[in-house]
Amino acid sequence: MGRAPLLEHAADEFLNEVTRQRPWTRARAEELLEALDSFLGRPAPLRAFTRATGEAWLRALHESERDEARELIGEFRAYMRDWGWLDALHPVNQPD
Repeated sequence: MGRAPLLEHAADEFLNEVTRQRPWTRARAEELLEALDSFLGRPAPLRAFTRATGEAWLRALHESERDEARELIGEFRAYMRDWGWLDALHPVNQPD
């Protein structure tokens, strides 16, 4: 049985992909995703990042950071959905 995927692994792949198109966003995106990982209990399993925990993290941020962080986690969720990270959390037809 393989290890559960970690949030930091998905975040690293996301950062590589998104900042290839927008390199000037890397430092801030990395900072926010590290803060999310810490909030969830670094190293956080990817499974810990749910809509509810994402909203809890947003509420924990300073109000001035929330819009930027909300946009980032929306992009991060879309990336994870499009690239199969979320499918990996719910394997189907795995042998016993």
